[in-house]
Amino acid sequence: MSDFSTVIASPWGSALAITGMMLVTFLCRIAGVVLMSHVRITPRLERGLRALPGSIILATILPVALDAGWPALVALGTAVAVMATTRIDVLSLAAGLGALSVIRALL
Repeated sequence: MSDFSTVIASPWGSALAITGMMLVTFLCRIAGVVLMSHVRITPRLERGLRALPGSIILATILPVALDAGWPALVALGTAVAVMATTRIDVLSLAAGLGALSVIRALL
């Protein structure tokens, strides 16, 4: 066994992995700030940047909802509808979870 694999297998291996992930995350965030400081923000780009968080959330949640079947899709639709009408995050979350709970209780 090499010295490197001995360190990785030791309790220090987890600490090194966490430190490495922390460093990479920090560098990615700083790189985004540095790169965007050189970009001229046009109204079109600003609209796109404002829509980005919702797009990321939808891209993360939709595959999971598709795998879970129609009850999850109905709950997701309920949450999106409540969010679109009220713009209140917690209310949207409660509506989506409530819809899913009612559907599962009736099945």
